[in-house]
Amino acid sequence: MNPAKLRSKRVILPTIAVLAVLGSAATVWTATASDDLQGSERDRVASAAGQAAGGTAVEVEASDDLGAAYEVEVRKDDGTEVDVTLDKDLNVVSQEADDHGDGSEADDDSEADGDSDADDRALGAAERASAEKAALDSVEGGTVVEVEASDDNGGGYEVEVRDAKNTEWEVDLDAGFTVLHKSVDD
Repeated sequence: MNPAKLRSKRVILPTIAVLAVLGSAATVWTATASDDLQGSERDRVASAAGQAAGGTAVEVEASDDLGAAYEVEVRKDDGTEVDVTLDKDLNVVSQEADDHGDGSEADDDSEADGDSDADDRALGAAERASAEKAALDSVEGGTVVEVEASDDNGGGYEVEVRDAKNTEWEVDLDAGFTVLHKSVDD
């Protein structure tokens, strides 16, 4: 056999083998890289989000947002869509109308200016007290000015606190009353 052909085969055959392995690995990675949930876990999460938003889950994904475990797109009977974020215990962290790209919101909860009313949700006394305590623990010597439900994805509550030096702070809490972010309120 010709030595040049033999050398060529020694290079080509391993190269083909490496490409085949890389191609297979890429296919497996692509198939498993999706955040879409499957099976009974998907059904359980879809049911919780559908009940919370009053519709049928269209897309169910795992979330990598702080304080959130799942993100679910729910379609209501009237055709509007709502994005529902749930924590690991399937409690609603946030619920927002899906934006259609024209500045309008699809949800009945939307205001004329297109902002979601998620932050207008009435808080129960225990919920308010827990949010106030968590915020006051993060701003020493403070006084609570305002507490409201957050409309931010992954957020549960927004609390304004005035400290002893009369500086106002905005404290963002997750649904479990853990401080996510604290900043001076301009």
